[in-house]
Amino acid sequence: MKNFLFLIVVSTFLISCARVGSPVGGKKDSLAPKFLFSNIDSSKVNVPASTKELRLYFDKYITLKDITKNLTISPPIKNIKKILPNSLANKYILVQWEDSLKANTTYNFNFGNAIADNNEGNVLSYFNYAFSTGDHLDDLYISGEVKDGLKIKDSKESKPIVVGLYPDSDSIDYKQKPYYITKADDDGYFELNYLSPGTYKLIAFQDENANSVYDSGKEKIGFIKDALHIEKSISGLKLAVFPSKKQVKFKEAKAVLGGVLFLYEGHPEHVKIESLTEKLKEYRVSHLPKSDTAMVWFDAKTQNIGVDSPEGIKFSYQADAQPQKETSITYRYQSKDDLTLNSEETELAPNEDFKINSNYFVKELNTEKWSLKVDSLITQAFTATVSPTNPYQILVKSDFKSGKKYQLTVPKETISSFYKSNSKSYLWDISADGIEQYGKLTVNLSPVPAVPFWVKLFDSANTVKYSKKAETSEVVFDIVKPGTYFMKIFIDENKNGQWDEADFETKIHAEPVKIYYKPVLVKALWEMVEPWDLNDNRTLETSSTEANSGLGTEAKDRAKPQNRPVHNNQPKREPGKLKMKN
Repeated sequence: MKNFLFLIVVSTFLISCARVGSPVGGKKDSLAPKFLFSNIDSSKVNVPASTKELRLYFDKYITLKDITKNLTISPPIKNIKKILPNSLANKYILVQWEDSLKANTTYNFNFGNAIADNNEGNVLSYFNYAFSTGDHLDDLYISGEVKDGLKIKDSKESKPIVVGLYPDSDSIDYKQKPYYITKADDDGYFELNYLSPGTYKLIAFQDENANSVYDSGKEKIGFIKDALHIEKSISGLKLAVFPSKKQVKFKEAKAVLGGVLFLYEGHPEHVKIESLTEKLKEYRVSHLPKSDTAMVWFDAKTQNIGVDSPEGIKFSYQADAQPQKETSITYRYQSKDDLTLNSEETELAPNEDFKINSNYFVKELNTEKWSLKVDSLITQAFTATVSPTNPYQILVKSDFKSGKKYQLTVPKETISSFYKSNSKSYLWDISADGIEQYGKLTVNLSPVPAVPFWVKLFDSANTVKYSKKAETSEVVFDIVKPGTYFMKIFIDENKNGQWDEADFETKIHAEPVKIYYKPVLVKALWEMVEPWDLNDNRTLETSSTEANSGLGTEAKDRAKPQNRPVHNNQPKREPGKLKMKN
């Protein structure tokens, strides 16, 4: 028995020693896969247009990561039917398609960072493979940088930025994929390779739905207005993407508390809504200019609309210059559609108003029965008004002093909408912070923009915390909570009272935006003074006009970074010249 057990142990040991694999403790493989050859002729020219697949062979087993996001083919090949490897690793990549190739055309397959070896995950970065159905490979390129023009921190984008070229013509179809296409890397660097000489339109967009086509009004966009005439390779292009303007479009109407809500895409200046239901005679329409919502208020119970059972009601609607249309909805009266109030913050900064929010449009206030008491004993004077910028908010002003406790009482039936009032009373406990808990920030701008502008302070989550509209060189934020902020200036170039997004339909860039080159630290009891030279090269230049005009001020002569891997089949980089077509 002992001999039998001994044989089992010895056999197990020998089998373990004979297993194939990397020796324990050996040097880790840090090399990326190496490209060996392909099924395309080594010259990569005169490839038959009837070719329906590309095979690329490597020196080790590979996998493909996020291939649909990484792979771009220029010009696009429609009807890709298979890409391997998928779930299992092998030593080659297979791309198969159904359509015939174009004659005398150079095709470039850019795999981004999709190719990695199966064992250690070493990535073969920026791998390109090109071939031509003609007698030569086109070898021109353009390169540069693209960024999100409103981004305040150097973090990776959730969605890739696509850069593309369309042949310049009077009938460019931007609903098709660009003729030449690539994706910017995590640093914002991009290259479009193997280009043929010609005149093109250049755009960049944040591809939210990963379809490689710009979706107007839904994706950030950057573009150069003038056509690029490419005779030599070009480096140092600078682009920035900005939110795109949505065209005004009706989305839907739906029943909500108090009436019917109309939703729009875009920012209609004027909205006209009328009832086409005879029973619905008494109603009010509320809409703020440039708002994407409008509300039809009515008393459903009094007019017996949808009280006993759901009932159809009909409206006509019109926004700005759009044609008038009609819509119908099913409405059901809700017995618990009360006007309710709340306050998000009861600890007030110095000189701050106490804010009461309503779920209904506030039409009228009756403050005679309201009371504001100090330390629950002394009545203090106050005023209450509807916010001039938000009809759903009430501003209560008083001499709130640091260290004091206040109680505000709002009795029922003292706040009215069109057909409703608050059916219960409210009481809020309020306290006021001392000025010693806040800092002051003064921003000195030069040169001063010739048009109105906003200076805004953002937190690290890119949320606006403070905003000042100004027209002078000195912008003062008197009371600022201690913390780290990022500053942006938004310039109202057309003086319409708002910052306008990019309008790709009419080829109008987003209005200029600049970001201060460093974070600003505000301390309690300190007055911080920040001089901001808007022409300072350290400023994160994000003006859409400047960034999307072609060559950047710092990048005109900058070629591809030296520490970036050279692409396979990559032509030698020589600085080119940029010619604009008017």
